[in-house]
Amino acid sequence: MRLFYFFFIATVFISCSASRHYNPAKKYPPGELRADYDLLRKILEAKHPSLYWYTSKDSMDMYFTRFREEIKDSMTEVNFAWHILAPLVEKIRCGHTSVSFSKEYKKWAKGKQFPGFPMYMKFWNDTMAVYVNLDKKDSIFKRGTIIKSINGVTADGFIKRMSEYLPTDGYADNINLIRISANFPYYHRSIYGLSKKYSVEYVDSLGNSKVDSVPVFQFKRDSTAKDSVIRPSKKELPKQKRIERYRSLRIDSSGQFAVMTLNSFSEGRLRTFFRRSFKVLRKRGISNLILDIRGNGGGRVSWSSLLTQYISRTPFRFCDTAISGTQSLSPYSRYITESFFTNLELFFISRKEKDGKYHVRSMEKKVKQPKRRNHYNGKVYVLINGPTFSAASIFSNLVKGQDGIKLVGEETGGGWYGNNGVLIPDIVLPQTHIKVRLPLFRIVQYHHISEKGTGVFPDIFVPTSLEALKKGVDQKMEFVKELIRLDGQENLQSGTDPHH
Repeated sequence: MRLFYFFFIATVFISCSASRHYNPAKKYPPGELRADYDLLRKILEAKHPSLYWYTSKDSMDMYFTRFREEIKDSMTEVNFAWHILAPLVEKIRCGHTSVSFSKEYKKWAKGKQFPGFPMYMKFWNDTMAVYVNLDKKDSIFKRGTIIKSINGVTADGFIKRMSEYLPTDGYADNINLIRISANFPYYHRSIYGLSKKYSVEYVDSLGNSKVDSVPVFQFKRDSTAKDSVIRPSKKELPKQKRIERYRSLRIDSSGQFAVMTLNSFSEGRLRTFFRRSFKVLRKRGISNLILDIRGNGGGRVSWSSLLTQYISRTPFRFCDTAISGTQSLSPYSRYITESFFTNLELFFISRKEKDGKYHVRSMEKKVKQPKRRNHYNGKVYVLINGPTFSAASIFSNLVKGQDGIKLVGEETGGGWYGNNGVLIPDIVLPQTHIKVRLPLFRIVQYHHISEKGTGVFPDIFVPTSLEALKKGVDQKMEFVKELIRLDGQENLQSGTDPHH
């Protein structure tokens, strides 16, 4: 026990010391960067289940060679991650294979605010408009102002360039429009670098094109605060508020509908939440349910499957295929997080079949029945868009096309044909400590479409609206509420009981 405590305390102090003395300007010599790069290539080629699913081996070999040749000089961790590893990994076209900074960098950067372009942009089609202006004194660039170009780059140019750094499932790149919109200053700084001033071409209130120069935005540090901007952490929020960030149920005062918001299949004590929520819906006789999974990036497949049981009108299997090319992370276990437990799980959940692949038969063969108790039989409107990913996109596929269920919104980011996941440890590169996520199983959706590459399409397409953006209105939600209202009026006129 003494030895245990010694190593535990030593690890804590070493970790704190490493983060305290971390230098983001440190440059790694080309030899070390190539060593990390070559190791990453070996692991991906040996363990990734779908390295050549969307990109042929010849093409991937060409990309591996090309990006390695671009390591000519010393680079910082940030530059290596952004300009070598991120565009390489994007070529795999797997949304679960992504690059993130080292633990040391994250500790150093936590709470810091970096300079950048002063406005968040909302992107759709080939259009961008101001969503948030960080400069509160700016009277020109208000919410909803159409921006034609920034430093000569148009919306289409930004979308094409930035998408080359962001992983997607196949070609379901609608998620990138949301990503870029949600953090445009960050992506712009990371990919294009900083400018002291930005030349912005915009459309004024009279419809005329004008050009103005805006300075780089610098967060003003509050001398009384530890960081420039203080936000409550998850731990500082009350327990119930933390849970509500992941899921909630609201019943409209009209009694016509309820809104269930699910932002994750990983958090929020969902088993209890589903049981209580669907019991309430049954007792209250709520005939319409709006299920909002637009912010749901996935999580535990068991909870996604459980939600499907409460809503699905038919029996289902979680997937048609769940396969891996390996049953062990060896000989690379030491470079992969939680490798001991991952190897155990690989051994126990998968079995080698005649095709030479390791299958998870419990996912492929087990047929699940809809819930009998508190099953929801009313109309369901599922709100989806780009960030609807992984287990959330699998749910969308399972309920799509069923009687009384409509998908509303935009194409999901998760693949309609399939994606990769189940077990997703991190590769930790030994020189830079940069992490790369490594999914270990390929999932082919249950009753999947024959053509791979797209996300799940909505039954009712509701695109972004400039007018809704200006007013700050959730257009997709309002659209569904109006459908329910009109449906209720028709039922009253025809004498139909909406609860039946």
